[in-house]
This record gives sequence, structure tokens and C-alpha cells, in this order.
Amino acid sequence: MFPREAWTVLSNVVLRSLLKAGGIGGIIGGIVGCGGGTRMLTDTKTRTIREPGKYFDGGGLYLEVNDKGAKYWRLKYRIHGKERRLAFGVYPVVGLKEARERRELAKKLIADGIDPNQHRREQGRKADEAQLHTFKAVARDWCNHMYGTWKPRHAATVLKYFERDVFPTIGACPISEIMPLDLKRVVKEIEKRGALDIAKRIAFRIGAVFKYARLHGYIDKNPAEALSSLVKTRKTTHYPALTEADLPDFLRRLQEFRGYKLTQLAVRLALLTVVRSGELRAARWEEFDVNAKLWRIPAERMKVGELHLVPLSRQALATIKEINALTGDRLLLFPNRNRPDQPFSENTVNRALADLGYKGKATGHGFRSTFSTILNERGINRDWIERQLAHSERDEVRAAYNAAQYLDQRRVMMQVWADLLDSKAAHRAA
Repeated sequence: MFPREAWTVLSNVVLRSLLKAGGIGGIIGGIVGCGGGTRMLTDTKTRTIREPGKYFDGGGLYLEVNDKGAKYWRLKYRIHGKERRLAFGVYPVVGLKEARERRELAKKLIADGIDPNQHRREQGRKADEAQLHTFKAVARDWCNHMYGTWKPRHAATVLKYFERDVFPTIGACPISEIMPLDLKRVVKEIEKRGALDIAKRIAFRIGAVFKYARLHGYIDKNPAEALSSLVKTRKTTHYPALTEADLPDFLRRLQEFRGYKLTQLAVRLALLTVVRSGELRAARWEEFDVNAKLWRIPAERMKVGELHLVPLSRQALATIKEINALTGDRLLLFPNRNRPDQPFSENTVNRALADLGYKGKATGHGFRSTFSTILNERGINRDWIERQLAHSERDEVRAAYNAAQYLDQRRVMMQVWADLLDSKAAHRAA
């Protein structure tokens, strides 16, 4: 007979071994592996386990307790004939319920022939790429890519608009997570300022950034495809303008103008250069290069935010010489009489036109329409005319190309325009 005392000692040893292994259920769970053995762990047991060992819950899930009492969730599984382990996190940060949920998700991947470890690494890589490829980072990459076709000043302007109107809202967002509604909010905020032209350009450039992102595999779909169509279109304002038949009488009246001499010269220069009224009024002497026969209007003074080069005809240079005799010692060509550091009133030119008898029939801005109509009718290249008028180009690449083009052609065109005006004035005088 085996001594009773020996049986007692042996039974205690076996019992401690079973408890250390997670009990009989733990042993069964370990044998069954992924077969979904009986769940032996409970919230209470998981919380109170102190002995080092592996405590199985079934389906390959077990809690591993190390010598220091730290508890780690593990999943034992087999895929493609190999046994593997997958870590689910540390208890109690990851509780029993969540560990079981992660096990079920892993089992679904295994059923589809996907290794959960490989899947996790791929998801981590995508998460890292998402943080690397924020909208701001991709937009800057796109700008760098476009530098080859852009002038430095234009590139700086594009980036300025992004930094002011786009980056504060979506710049830090991974580009793959940006939705159409996010982009809509960006352009609608710009619209609220009444800056419809800027909103339109921003929408186009956002779309270009997403096309660039898709080309590089950062996104699968372009959320900006319909963005431009959501931007409001500014209602076209038709300014009263002179016709070609009006020019002889108008030029005669302008020549006979008895008002303030500087106003007369401003009207003449506006007609010869067809710049916008704001660009004319705030003209500075430092912008004019008489030797190069060129007026360089800086980007910050232009409606489209780009440097504008205005070729100067012989007649325009002669007019500038007359203006210089009056205000050459000032900062501005057309200073305000009471405040010389400020340009004269925006209504000055239109008041002069009214005094000449053209109220409601012509405006300073209308000179641009007159210029465009007459030269288009004469078959002058449309691109030259549009560039001279500094109209924004919807095609970003085409706009960048045109910015540096047509200067020589426009020199000839503006001389033709000035000569045409002289011929009209001579015709009326005769």
C-alpha cells in the first residue's frame, strides 16, 4: 500500500501544477489550441492571478504571467502549417472581453488565409504613411514638383494661399482620411469673405494636390473631383465701355480737358495700358523701368496675386514723362492732393469721364473691354490680349507658362494699340 502521507504530498504537487497551468481547462485549452476549448478565465480570476505561467481561455487565447507578475495576452495559432504567436497587449489595459474580441478578429483573418501578424504590420505601415503623408506634406511636395514650370514669385503666392486658407483646417490631416465635406468647408470659409476668385483657385489647386497624391499611390479616390463645381461663380459686371466709333470724339474731348492736369494724364495712361483702376491709382515710381520700357506691378497689388508685366508704348512713355514732371519727387504717380502718401480717389477717373460727357457711357475699367473688343475683332492672338489684361488662367500649368510668355508679342501689340488711338485722334481732328 502507498502511504497516505505520500498520496497527500503528491496530490498537493499535482494540484499546484494544475493551478499554475490554468487548471484542467487551461490544459485542455492548450491541447485544443485554436479549436475553441472551454473558456476558463473570468474577470475575477484574470485580476487575481499572481503565479507565473500560462492561463488559457480557449481558442488559442491565453494570459501569460511573468515572474514579476506582469500579465500579457497572447494568441497561439497555426497558419500555412506553422505555429505562431500574436500579442494582444497588457492586462489590465486590455481586459478579458477585449482580448476575446481581438481573438475572434484574428480567427476571421486566419480563416481567410491572412496571417494576423502580417496584417498588423501592414496596418502599422499604412498608419505610419498616413502620418507622413498629411495634406500639408503632400501639398508642399506638389509645389516642389511644380517649381520647374512656375516662376519663384508665383510659387510663393500659391504656397501663401495654402498656408493662409487651407493648412490651418486640413493641413495636419492624413490625406487618405480627408473627405469631400472637409474640402467643402475649406472653400466655403473663403467664400464667406467674398473672395470668390481665390476660392475658385484654391479649389483647383486642392484638386491638383489630390491628383498628385493619387498618382503616387497615397489615396485610392480623389475627394476633390467635384470641388470646383461647389464654388459660387461671381456675377459678371459689365462696365460701360466705349466703342471703336466713340474713340475719335472721346480722344478729342480728352485732349481739350480743362480739369486737373494729373487727372487727364491718369485717364490717358489708363487707356494706353488698360490696367485696372486700383493698379493705376496706386502706381509707384519704383515700378517703372523706362529703359526697359516696362511697368512691373508686384503680385501684392494684383487681383490675381501674380507679378504683372506691362509693356510701355512710345505714347505711354511720353505720358509717364509728363506725369514725372508733376509728381516725380513723390512715391506715387497719382498722389492725393490732401494726403500725398495716399493715392487719389478711386472715383477720380470716372468723375473726369463724367465731366467729359461720358457719364454712364464709359468707365476707367471699361477701357479694358474696349481694348479687348477692338483687338479681338482685328484677329490679335487671344492669349496675348488675356495676358495683357492679367486675367486669371484656370489651367494652372498653362497659367505658369503664360506668365513668362508673350512679352515680346505684347510689346508689339501695345504699340499697335497706341498707334491705333493716335490714328483715331488724328481722324477726328481732320
